[in-house]
Amino acid sequence: MGFARTCSVALVGAEGVVVEVQADLEPGVAAFTLVGLPDKSLSESRDRVRAAVVNSGAAWPQKKLTVGLSPASVPKGGSGFDLAVACAVMGAAELIDPGVLAELVMIGELGLDGRVRPVRGVLPVVLAAAEAGYRQVVVPECAAAEAALVPGVSVLGVRSLRQLIAVLTDAPVPEEEPAAEGRPDPMLAGLRLPGAAAAVGASGGVLSEQGCDLADVVGGLRPRAALEVAAAGGHHLFLSGPPGTGKTMLAERLPTLLPALERQESLEVTAVHSVAGLLPPGRPLIDRPPYCAPHHSATMQALVGGGKGAARPGAVSLAHRGVLFLDEAPEFSRTALDALRQPLESGHVVIARSEGVVRFPAKCLMVLAANPCPCGRFSRHDEACECSPHSVRRYQARISGPLLDRVDLRVEVGPVTRSELAARGAGGESSATVAARVRAARERTAARLAGTPWRTNGEVPGRELRGRWRAAPGAMERAERLLERGTLTARGLDRVLRVAWTVADLVGRDRPDAQDVAFAVELRTGFRLGAATTIGELV
Repeated sequence: MGFARTCSVALVGAEGVVVEVQADLEPGVAAFTLVGLPDKSLSESRDRVRAAVVNSGAAWPQKKLTVGLSPASVPKGGSGFDLAVACAVMGAAELIDPGVLAELVMIGELGLDGRVRPVRGVLPVVLAAAEAGYRQVVVPECAAAEAALVPGVSVLGVRSLRQLIAVLTDAPVPEEEPAAEGRPDPMLAGLRLPGAAAAVGASGGVLSEQGCDLADVVGGLRPRAALEVAAAGGHHLFLSGPPGTGKTMLAERLPTLLPALERQESLEVTAVHSVAGLLPPGRPLIDRPPYCAPHHSATMQALVGGGKGAARPGAVSLAHRGVLFLDEAPEFSRTALDALRQPLESGHVVIARSEGVVRFPAKCLMVLAANPCPCGRFSRHDEACECSPHSVRRYQARISGPLLDRVDLRVEVGPVTRSELAARGAGGESSATVAARVRAARERTAARLAGTPWRTNGEVPGRELRGRWRAAPGAMERAERLLERGTLTARGLDRVLRVAWTVADLVGRDRPDAQDVAFAVELRTGFRLGAATTIGELV
């Protein structure tokens, strides 16, 4: 009887569980049994592994073979276990020293010719292996750069099973024929799902490289100020205005104002995009805030995650540490929009299935954009709108009150005038200039919140703001009167204080004063209280 074991990793959402792959050979009729809650694609590995081992020049054992995946209670799926299963079988057949295999973690799909193909989710797999104490991993050669992002782990990238056998048996490593120059590598086929990125409007932080700059925005001083406050404090933003006023243009420039991701944040974002198969080619690490803009026909599963089979991350998770932009927000399904309420509060998505519970990170900055009415011309200042009052109310009610109550900033975007459009240099400050102020404000916030679990003002609970970080005496008086009138809810009052702290951080004050609170109330309610129009006027 022969026995060998090695390890692989099963993905549960964006997190990994180390799985021990055990192979046992016994005398009897030749058969191959795979146990341990495998799904269809994993069950098919029996045929892939047998063909790959034979075509790699090794003998397939003609005995009763049982491969177990432990722990058996964890559902396992995908083709990433192929490499570990093949090595465990050869270890049980004494073609490879079983002692060498025991401390390795392997991930990779095998082709029938023995080539090792990449799979999605290599980064979270290696992270799970490192957390479990393993220090050596074997991955497909084209995924070695992604796996090497995890510190303290030795990564071996192999192009074929023949190469891995040679390395493990101290034999000369054979050279594999590379892909023809100028042609796509067939090893990468199927790694990225066709159209998957377009389906959710996902961009791995490349907007800043495409020439998007805040200086392109003409006029709109108040919307520009709201964009700066949103970036500095991590506040959700609602832009309302007629078509052609620049709502989408503003949202696309918000990622250029956000600071670059820190190392841990980059790993979190990259792990989610790796699981979804959306890593940009040639960029194993995403170091800029992502931008995700799904179409308004997106389903609830496309927004929050789920779908048939293994749960996949949705748009709110793909925008983790970045921007989720919902253009034409009233056209989205109300059920889909309301499903965002819990992720916006908690910073993660929990998807319950019969097999278990999956959790994805979802700490993003949401931007909603909407026309004021079905025709888009409704305004308090003119009579151009032809919609009835009932249709205007019904259209605006498509975004529920509870969802809007979680949005800190609500700004009306007006049309650009002819003089503003014709004026030379009317674009205003560039993204680089505003981003520098945003970084300085975030540094002040981080210094104040040191030793707490929060990073930005938009995350701080209201009870902490009212207790530990109070505004200047009398600063909240006007906002409290709006609470008494019913204009602001208790949650709305807390969010006004959050925004006021962000404004104070932008202008360099130790705590918000009455000016900062008035500015925050205007951004929250849209009421004109005589506050400044831009951040610079508050200094």
